[in-house]
Amino acid sequence: MSLGRFSLLRKGAASPLEPRPEQPAGPAPAPAALAPVSDGSDFKQRLLEAKLRIHGRIIDEINLANMDKMPLKELRPQIHELVAQHVSNERIVLNANELEQFVDDILNEMTGLGPIEPLLKDGSVNDILINTHKQIYVERRGVLELSDARFKDEAHLLRIINKIVSTVGRRVDESQPMCDARLLDGSRVNVAIKPVAVDGPLVSIRKFSKRPYSMEKLVEMNSLSREMAALLSAAVQGRVTVLVSGGTGSGKTTMLNALSTYISPKERLITIEDAAELQLQQPHVGRMETRPPNIEGKGEIRQRELVKNALRMRPDRIIVGECRGEEAFDMLQAMNTGHEGSMTTIHANTARDALSRLEQMIGMAGYPMTILSLRSQIAAAIRLVIQLQRLSDGKRRIVSVSEITGIEGDVIQMQEIYRFNRIATLEDGSIQGSFQATGVRPKFLAELATRGITVPSGNFDPAKVH
Repeated sequence: MSLGRFSLLRKGAASPLEPRPEQPAGPAPAPAALAPVSDGSDFKQRLLEAKLRIHGRIIDEINLANMDKMPLKELRPQIHELVAQHVSNERIVLNANELEQFVDDILNEMTGLGPIEPLLKDGSVNDILINTHKQIYVERRGVLELSDARFKDEAHLLRIINKIVSTVGRRVDESQPMCDARLLDGSRVNVAIKPVAVDGPLVSIRKFSKRPYSMEKLVEMNSLSREMAALLSAAVQGRVTVLVSGGTGSGKTTMLNALSTYISPKERLITIEDAAELQLQQPHVGRMETRPPNIEGKGEIRQRELVKNALRMRPDRIIVGECRGEEAFDMLQAMNTGHEGSMTTIHANTARDALSRLEQMIGMAGYPMTILSLRSQIAAAIRLVIQLQRLSDGKRRIVSVSEITGIEGDVIQMQEIYRFNRIATLEDGSIQGSFQATGVRPKFLAELATRGITVPSGNFDPAKVH
């Protein structure tokens, strides 16, 4: 075996197959040969068990400290040799390609996240949804499909879950059975285990895009029209405060990332998230993330505390990944006190619903405020509401862009500038539609003009269908 710069064997070991002290002396009986049989699923299960068994033995035999220092190109040949010897000892019948795949699977168990590691590397997969150890679904191009990947048992899945959450200082156990975390590449992870997950652990992974979508790319994907993109880019440059609204998986974070590219590199940005996933391209960004309570129930840091702290950090804009509670009050205060151009997202099905949800969240802060006072603050703070939707064909689109123009009585006044008109659903399930201006010119255009930012008048012509 070529050991390269580091040896994977433990110091003093004559061979990776040398019996460990706890093993009885004398030759062990050879296991029955593991070869494909008519029941393919049974063979896959036995092969998976063999992989985990060999993985456990290799972990016992190698020097883990050296393994952590080795680059993959040096690590793989050594693991390959160890695996080949174990496969031969276990009488597992594999051809050359199957052996290479077996080695990859062992490496994924050792250095990655086991069965889901190939899915994380698959660029066509957007979401990975684990429904107990028995099922792994993936979303490709907006459509869910069952994956061939699987875990051996619940203990195997729990080991991978703990590997994920512990990396970012989180924990999940019976006393705290739900957890939001992220992978090192920024992918968002949600975990629920027993007793709240009745049949076994549930894991949802929203993969982190290595290349954030630009507004130009979203136009090419028909998520919005070029005219809408021109208005949104001008609004961000002109420090118009934006609320991005939509359902789960509608593309709110993607839109926030795309909008942020129009922020001046001279501005200082502070981002606040439950799990850090924003990919801002500016040079001056301070990122903050919430922290859950420790095992004694202490040390929790909520978004509200982070928003308050951000105000002391001399930000030009504050970007909250998602408003979901009492921090909405502090966010509004920031928007109303010299932090114009700040942005956040919210879960809602329509622009009007988004404002209603914002009202409820502000009420959670516990301050005695009349409805009129509360809505006046919202109308003064937010100027533009972008409504996103994931349609039944899996495509994500902006379905409405609305401007908040003020308040009359106790009703917040809104005017829609652009909308998506759904025309038909084709036989293959794809949705036909068009983006159209309503003919209303945003009131904030006059303010943008004083900053030297203009949007062509023809962009608001309702006769033009995009």
